[in-house]
Amino acid sequence: MILDKKVVLITGGTGSFGKMFVKKILEYDVKKVIVFSRDELKQYEMAQEYTDPRIRFFIGDVRDKDRLYRAFDGVDYVVHAAAMKQVPACEYNPFEAVKTNIYGAQNIIEAAIDRSVKRVIALSTDKAAAPINLYGATKLASDKLFVAANSYVGDKDTRFAVVRYGNVVGSRGSVVPFFKKMAATGKLPITDERMTRFWITLDQGVQFVIDCLHRMRGGEIFVPKIPSMKVVDLAKAIAPEAEIEIIGIRPGEKLHEAMITEDDARHTVEFDNYYVIAPEFPWCPQEYVRHGRSLPEGFKYTSDTNTEWLTVEELRALVEEM
Repeated sequence: MILDKKVVLITGGTGSFGKMFVKKILEYDVKKVIVFSRDELKQYEMAQEYTDPRIRFFIGDVRDKDRLYRAFDGVDYVVHAAAMKQVPACEYNPFEAVKTNIYGAQNIIEAAIDRSVKRVIALSTDKAAAPINLYGATKLASDKLFVAANSYVGDKDTRFAVVRYGNVVGSRGSVVPFFKKMAATGKLPITDERMTRFWITLDQGVQFVIDCLHRMRGGEIFVPKIPSMKVVDLAKAIAPEAEIEIIGIRPGEKLHEAMITEDDARHTVEFDNYYVIAPEFPWCPQEYVRHGRSLPEGFKYTSDTNTEWLTVEELRALVEEM
């Protein structure tokens, strides 16, 4: 197994994804897991819950390159999950998002190359495809940085790839805990009744990242095949008796999300359970082109044109498991 006897570091390790990722990879024969984040209280709380002796906690910010150089010493794999990701917060604090999501990405790249990290996977978002808000724009820039980083690793073995997927159900800031809280009031605010979103669970997202660590060659953007749901249906699943109040789209919000645009589809190949957006560089790993299936002209992967949808009953069952 690719994780056996390896040292793995995750940035943003005290977040929803980070905690699930740490829990999951401790099931493997990893040598050490380093949780890198900037919140000492969350690290303290996580340390009470996760007592495995293979875990180390490292206070630091991805904006601080020197701290990353120290943290990456002896690390084999890095999963980059740290980000400013709340759309309204990024809209109103734009340069803070730039410093974390773009400058932080470049710091990760430079530290990984100079410290001879073997593999780096950066977490992206559906909002990076045809972005209309600052969060999506910064993550698109981040994706471009990680893909292009493979061009200048020199004689190092460091490889970079990106995983892009939709909204993570139940993560901090997601709509599910908000709807659960508002259900008690008898009224659920929805920005637009036509709105659709991709749906992925934390466990599915973590497993996809681990799988991509194994299959990556460098420069890929991996996109899982996941279902879509209507936000109205989610509201019905959580609080069927509640009144739905349409409040209008928030700044930087889309009606539907995209993970592969029509332009990206021209250099994307399909596999049974995922897509690979191949880099448009001469060093593109050609095995993907050979073994993957080309997409038809005009293809795009968006939440409103998806072929797989979750019903109200399926959504209710999933929410009850959380």
